[in-house]
Amino acid sequence: MKSYVFIVNPVSGGKDKSALAGMIARRFGSGSIRYTEYASHAALLAAEADCDVVVAVGGDGTVNEVASALAGTHKALGIIPCGSGDGLALHLGMSRRWSRALEQLQGASVARMDYGLMNGRKFFCTTGVGFDAKVGMDFSKSSHRGLMSYVSLSARDWFSYEPEHYRISVDGQDAWEGKAVMITVGNAAQWGNNAKICGGASVLDGKLDITIVTPFSTFAFPVLISRLMLGKVRGCDNTVCLNGKRIVIKRDSAGPAHFDGEPVNEGRRIEIEIVPSSLNVLIP
Repeated sequence: MKSYVFIVNPVSGGKDKSALAGMIARRFGSGSIRYTEYASHAALLAAEADCDVVVAVGGDGTVNEVASALAGTHKALGIIPCGSGDGLALHLGMSRRWSRALEQLQGASVARMDYGLMNGRKFFCTTGVGFDAKVGMDFSKSSHRGLMSYVSLSARDWFSYEPEHYRISVDGQDAWEGKAVMITVGNAAQWGNNAKICGGASVLDGKLDITIVTPFSTFAFPVLISRLMLGKVRGCDNTVCLNGKRIVIKRDSAGPAHFDGEPVNEGRRIEIEIVPSSLNVLIP
């Protein structure tokens, strides 16, 4: 029988998790719950946990911290999605309904999934540069959380954003050059909220999917959004899709990037690679 430790981020997604903590305690015992108290605390708690499964109870940032600590160990990652985007959890098929998510964990199978490195930073869902990284940086500075706040910031930034010039190589070969609104590299298919920017990506295939969104008019935005939500970005007039194991992105100036939704400032050269079959994960 598996042993579990639940690492709860009490502030993720702006959601009160007292009811969820009660559900966990009834099913697994109150001694299985740990609460984060500061940034990076989830990684420390995951590393110290003496159990078979460490469950990240939070958003993509909490998942990244826990998964980063578990990569390369015998312990498996479980997720109860409680964030603003919940990209990896939704990609894996986890429910946002807490009672259902707990049932899924108890009946889940263990798989060995890939993860990526972006300039040495681990990511498990997506990484990238461009417009979404800029919005992510602004969102991190905002006091408002949730999807509507993100949408509002996106609309504000859109009208002042200037696409950058990029040069991309894949597996040592020149692959693409030009101006892009954003470039997303996906280990999993989506940013979060079921927006599938890399619709064909799999965490089990040993490859990374790349979606380049080239400049487009504001009038084309509704079509792109609808295709995102359907996972049909491939084939759009303003997208280029590639895949490979090692990607180098060169740009004219340093600026924002993101990994699993966490914004960072990076230089002009960004190196991204896959680390195959290196993390145990519970999949419903």
